[in-house]
Amino acid sequence: MKKLILFCSCLIFASGISQTRNTTMQVKNSPPLAPKKPHSIEKHGHKRIDDYYWLNDRENPEVLDYLNKENEYYQKETAHTKAFQTDLFEEMKSRIKEDDQSVPFLHNGYYYITRFETGKDYPIYARKKESLEAQEEIMFDCNEMAKGHSYFQMGGLYVSDNNKWVAYSVDLVSRRQYTLHFKNLVTGEILPTKIENTTGSGTWASDNSTVFYTRKDSVTLRSDKIYKHTLGSDIANDKLVYHEKDETFTTSIYRSKSKKYLIIGSNSTVTSEYQILLASTPDKPFSIFQKRTRDLEYSITHYEDHFYILTNKDDAVNFKLMKTLEGKTAKENWVDLIPHREDVLLEDIDVFKNYLVLSERSNGLNKIRIMPWKGTEYYLPFESETYTCYTMSNIDFDTEILRYAYQSMATPASVIDFNMRTQSKTILKEQAVLGGKFDKNNYHEERVWATAMDGTKIPISLVYRKEIIKNGNNPLLLNAYGSYGYSSDPSFSSTNLSLLDRGFILGIAHVRGGEDLGRMWYENGKLLKKKNTFTDFIDCSKFLIDSNYTSAAHMYAEGGSAGGLLMGAIINMAPEMYNGVIAQVPFVDVVTTMLDDSIPLTTGEYDEWGNPNDKKYYDYMLSYSPYDNVKTQAYPNLYVSTGLHDSQVQYWEPAKWVAKLRSMKTNSKQLFLDTNMETGHGGASGRFEALKELAKEFTFLLDLEGIQK
Repeated sequence: MKKLILFCSCLIFASGISQTRNTTMQVKNSPPLAPKKPHSIEKHGHKRIDDYYWLNDRENPEVLDYLNKENEYYQKETAHTKAFQTDLFEEMKSRIKEDDQSVPFLHNGYYYITRFETGKDYPIYARKKESLEAQEEIMFDCNEMAKGHSYFQMGGLYVSDNNKWVAYSVDLVSRRQYTLHFKNLVTGEILPTKIENTTGSGTWASDNSTVFYTRKDSVTLRSDKIYKHTLGSDIANDKLVYHEKDETFTTSIYRSKSKKYLIIGSNSTVTSEYQILLASTPDKPFSIFQKRTRDLEYSITHYEDHFYILTNKDDAVNFKLMKTLEGKTAKENWVDLIPHREDVLLEDIDVFKNYLVLSERSNGLNKIRIMPWKGTEYYLPFESETYTCYTMSNIDFDTEILRYAYQSMATPASVIDFNMRTQSKTILKEQAVLGGKFDKNNYHEERVWATAMDGTKIPISLVYRKEIIKNGNNPLLLNAYGSYGYSSDPSFSSTNLSLLDRGFILGIAHVRGGEDLGRMWYENGKLLKKKNTFTDFIDCSKFLIDSNYTSAAHMYAEGGSAGGLLMGAIINMAPEMYNGVIAQVPFVDVVTTMLDDSIPLTTGEYDEWGNPNDKKYYDYMLSYSPYDNVKTQAYPNLYVSTGLHDSQVQYWEPAKWVAKLRSMKTNSKQLFLDTNMETGHGGASGRFEALKELAKEFTFLLDLEGIQK
């Protein structure tokens, strides 16, 4: 347990913050020690010895025994928090409106609704014909479908044009390998057809009987093949439509919003290629829209007799919008519509009959730009200092209503219909926070800027109760991701109130590696510039400490997957700066994983991390890979979670990492490996089971602060 150094007078901010600190020391149990079995890995004349390589075998009883012993150790060490975990779970659950439902949307004559019932974990998918007053048709009750399964996840639902058939998918393992099924929505009959190992999508041609789907490689899990299935036929007769043979690409198929085209996409990190086919002619061959060219990225939207192309063509780093006629799709025919801007990232578009809507990112914030085809353009007004907004499912072309969502770290998510002609808005739904205690006016949000070691300004989004005093004594949890160009936008979560109302400050470090400040923000945080992600986070932490938001004794960090890599890097580089770290399904064995092209999804990652078969990238990865850089030093308290069936980051990465940390760390700080033996990358299924996992993380943090209720 951490030694508490604060006086009681420093611990109470106001009656609105509930804190109870307890300094009772817990009896320590002996942690499991994984046996060392040296395994030599040689590349480029360099030899590495991996003592825990043997953990890479989920079928080995010795491996399962080790994972179970780690789980038992975690359970024993945290037994004193079990009642608190239960209380936190009930507290978080009590804020959720259990009998909730989505805002209905109209598509092809039916209103579609997703709803939950009190006490049930899974959604119910329903629809109503033509009117919200019509009788409800329950398409799927996932609570019934999940019975008898330790894990259940419904994939996509895809309804045929005649509204009679639905293709749907289910994952019962948590490996993201979905089985595709078909249901007659008129009779309720479920066909015996089961198409396994798919991505979960089913795309209908306009004949209501032909379905295209994507299969995965059974070993690497790369989505590499597009098949065509005729409803009711033997799947053995399904025709292979396209095979993506380049191992750095994945492929998918979808239908244009206009419904006119079937579109096959092939994408790597830096290159795109699309093929198109009229949805009315599913038996004809697809034609190339624009053949792949290294570093040319584009996406396509169809409207009337044109395609609209969002692309980085002609060095448009932040992307621009171009257009071309249907019959002239090669890039030499593309014409600029919205030019490239150095200070604005163009992220997406929505096309309507009378309007073009642009989703942009400027100075780290989302912007929605309304452009009438005839008239004066304008931006939706947002007044908050830090927020998130994005357009939602806008299926109809001939409408003046734009549906979008808005939220911030202190403002619950809202779904809004905006009239683009009158510029009036209607809030259709605001996320309910039950219990009667929540008032967003009790919290302060701000965006501050830290200076990185190379002089770059890094934004940090913060939220905390207004009573908080910046005296260095506040616990602060800083989160980040920083990879794949994924932007960590500030969003609301009612579960975070359990930390905020106990005195925590919550922050998001918008480090390089995401696209928070444009495409170059991403480019400067990947490949041979990946270390910027790690040093940015450390510099943000230093700034928050130097600005008296917190101190090293109360500083905490959190990240998952590639964000878990970030956590592993920072505790090797600056372990003294953090009292505790949470690493969820962390990608920490970078070099070994990237050298093994049989591991799921590895080959598609080369443009993100580099290909270690090239010595230049091998050496650079080796210099930061968390597992390879564990050293003899003191480490902060650490909670590591993983899933045995994880398809994105294999369970053995965090398992090996924890085993090595146990053998090398020089202090007695907490080190927990918590493996869910029944799930994968996304954790437990069901909205309430996920809260139990979150309660574990929160009690880890609160217990370190001596807060036990």
